[in-house]
Amino acid sequence: MNYGEVLSRAWQIIWKHKILWIFGILAGCGSSGGPSGNVSWSVNRNDQMPPAMENFFRQFEQMSDAQIAVLIAVAVIVSLVLAVLVAFLTTVGRIGLYRGTMQADQGAASLSFGELFSGSLPYFWRVFFLNLLIGLGILLVALLIAGLVILGTVVTFGLMLICLIPLVCLIVPFGWLVGVWIEQANIAIVVENLGIVDGLKRGWQVFRDNIGTMIVMGLILIIGVGMIGGFIIGIPLFAILIPALAGVFIGTENALGGGLLVAGLCFVAYLPVLLVLGGILHGYIESAWTLTYLRVTGKSVALEPVSEPAG
Repeated sequence: MNYGEVLSRAWQIIWKHKILWIFGILAGCGSSGGPSGNVSWSVNRNDQMPPAMENFFRQFEQMSDAQIAVLIAVAVIVSLVLAVLVAFLTTVGRIGLYRGTMQADQGAASLSFGELFSGSLPYFWRVFFLNLLIGLGILLVALLIAGLVILGTVVTFGLMLICLIPLVCLIVPFGWLVGVWIEQANIAIVVENLGIVDGLKRGWQVFRDNIGTMIVMGLILIIGVGMIGGFIIGIPLFAILIPALAGVFIGTENALGGGLLVAGLCFVAYLPVLLVLGGILHGYIESAWTLTYLRVTGKSVALEPVSEPAG
């Protein structure tokens, strides 16, 4: 496969059909990115939280049990609603990018948001449940492994943990390979109108038969484009944190409030830029993966209205 042709063609599609940026933004709703870190709030001379934060948490001590229960219930409901909304937008965004890339690669002069959105819905539940089941499976396996590691570490007084360090180092690349397989399965469902099980089988077949190509594209798109591109986009967020951190280190209520206000205003100002750049980045990655699938399978699919697969 011509990697340069795929990468350049993906950029041409994303740059020409800017409507795909919107689907890239939607696809990125469920992704975490940007700089992160743990900030200790115990920074004043008495090793205590700033007064403003102490006052904030003191309000909870004055609430009754019923009020706290209502607050928790509201928080849970809001979290569930947001989770459902994010899952919907992320799934529709990814499917829209797959379909948009295929249409553009077949010579479509223009792409319509309404057509891509409505055309994504017949695939929605298949793609959604595929990723949900994979996510739950990975979570269960991770919990099982963590439990065994903790138990083994306690029984062997830490010796098992030392022996597992080489194995832990393999988890990240193994996770990337699984992610590439699932990416191919998602694309297979949309490109070939398959069910969940058949999509997994087809994705595995494409991954297995083109393992070298998939590894190279994975390195390019996951590390070269995703990680490095995401880091560059997130650099301004480090600067945005400076006023807030300065207020925390000073420790006074006015400094903390002012620092948070400045940081908040800077974040709001940068947020549209962050969304657009993130949309372009996600759109480009998904477009490149779609083109990779089309090239290695020799597919040229006429996108017509689809129905649920039989069986």
